[in-house]
Amino acid sequence: MKMKNFSHLDKSGKAKMVYVSSKEQTLRTAEAYAEVQVSKEVFEKIKSNEVQKGDVLTVAKIAGIQAAKKTSELIPLCHNIFISSVDVTLNLNEKKKSVEIKSLAKTTAQTGIEMEALTAVSIAALTIYDMCKSLDKSIIVQEIKLLRKTGGKSGEFINP
Repeated sequence: MKMKNFSHLDKSGKAKMVYVSSKEQTLRTAEAYAEVQVSKEVFEKIKSNEVQKGDVLTVAKIAGIQAAKKTSELIPLCHNIFISSVDVTLNLNEKKKSVEIKSLAKTTAQTGIEMEALTAVSIAALTIYDMCKSLDKSIIVQEIKLLRKTGGKSGEFINP
């Protein structure tokens, strides 16, 4: 059986890191999203900054930024790239009783920055769970997704 030419597999079908040195460096951006659904009680405590572990939104923002910088240590075969910028924003959605998290990551590199943006929102969301779990363990982390990416061979992607 002949192996297809998959970029992350060697000739014997074993996992490998993709060679990117021959690729052109381009400006690349990625935006990601996650949502953390909480109870009304937890939402009010986050909103009024009354969670015992501290300022949930600030700590989650910092955790997301730190996580983006550690992505290649967490995701096998992910390249360690220079991150020009990463920002994480957290907004309280009163109607849905949720925290909406967005990240924007930028680099000029030979490979994309989508994983860094996705890691940022994922870890920010898990930080919210960790800081609030003593109040309610039924918190739901949901909707982790790439919203948009630019640059590279595949160009722009906007998630419909």
